[in-house]
Amino acid sequence: MTMQRFGFVWMTAVLVAAGATGCATKNYVRTQTVPLVEHTDQLDAKTAANSRDIRDVDGRTQAGISHVQGAADAANQNAQNASKSAGDAQTAADSAVHRADSLDSVVKGLDNYKQQADVSVTFGFDKAVLTKEDRAQLDDFAAKLGSAKSYILEVTGGTDSTGPAQYNYELSQRRADAVVQYLASKYGIAAHRFYLIGIGKDKEVAPNTTAEGRKQNRRVEVQLLTNMDSSVQTATAAQ
Repeated sequence: MTMQRFGFVWMTAVLVAAGATGCATKNYVRTQTVPLVEHTDQLDAKTAANSRDIRDVDGRTQAGISHVQGAADAANQNAQNASKSAGDAQTAADSAVHRADSLDSVVKGLDNYKQQADVSVTFGFDKAVLTKEDRAQLDDFAAKLGSAKSYILEVTGGTDSTGPAQYNYELSQRRADAVVQYLASKYGIAAHRFYLIGIGKDKEVAPNTTAEGRKQNRRVEVQLLTNMDSSVQTATAAQ
């Protein structure tokens, strides 16, 4: 009986000891693993933060590259536009010189053309429309064409020095066209009698430093050129 009781007590002690040892082991594992879990969580959070920082830096870098590339493209486009504008201005100038040379060669190629009459009408700033006064001057000039034989009309448009060269070439051409259309439509002058040119601001007839000078340069000059002298014209008209 005593041995049984001793065995029971011993077994109980073993179980208690085992239980105590198990609890201690669990507590030890828990104390060791909790810091590891917390450390892992911290690493995950830091990794995520680093990833966000990398994405943020990459985004700013890409934005900076795009901005620099955009600025470079804009500068390149501006350079191309400036080059094109310079090329257009040079082409327009060359064209005006060519037209002037062509007109000069046409007149010189005909037999002894001489100026018999001329008229000059002026335009408002940036205008290509004939005024009532302009039309009256052209009417007086056209009255001299009735007795003219074998003639041509040299029509030269001009501008003042304000504005780009290319625009002034076009403006001077419109002014010359306005004069030709008026004379042709009202007096039935054939198209082959007109030789017109827009010289822009290339040839001034007065200084552009004053308002009056600029007004005189905003003009269209019309010259009546004939290859018959006045005595022949008079005799022809009298017959």
